Amino acid sequence: MDRAHFEELVWQAVESLPPLIKERLENVVIAIEDVPSREIQAEFGDDLLFGLYQGTPLPERSVWNFEPQPDVIYIFQKNIESVCQTEDQIRDEIRTTVIHEIGHYFGLDEAQLEVLEKEEEN
Repeated sequence: MDRAHFEELVWQAVESLPPLIKERLENVVIAIEDVPSREIQAEFGDDLLFGLYQGTPLPERSVWNFEPQPDVIYIFQKNIESVCQTEDQIRDEIRTTVIHEIGHYFGLDEAQLEVLEKEEEN
């Protein structure tokens, strides 16, 4: 899939989020990369990363640790494509990944996100 179409699917996923979620996203950049950098991949070992949140989660912020730089949510196109056979599967994985990484922005940990993802499947 070409980058432009993949980006369109990412923005569709973001736009499909409930308004309350979108309104609370501040100073967040969504970046699409082919794969994680060597440094990022080394940090996560053999895990196949579909996305990554880098920043300070909202619950950890205060006036004392304000960071003017934007938080970044990375979406890794080639990693997502490597496990999907159809465009519908890619679309679904992008949505799941976007929601997952935005969950980290809101301060949710992996266990909490796993519960939410199971609820969404049902």
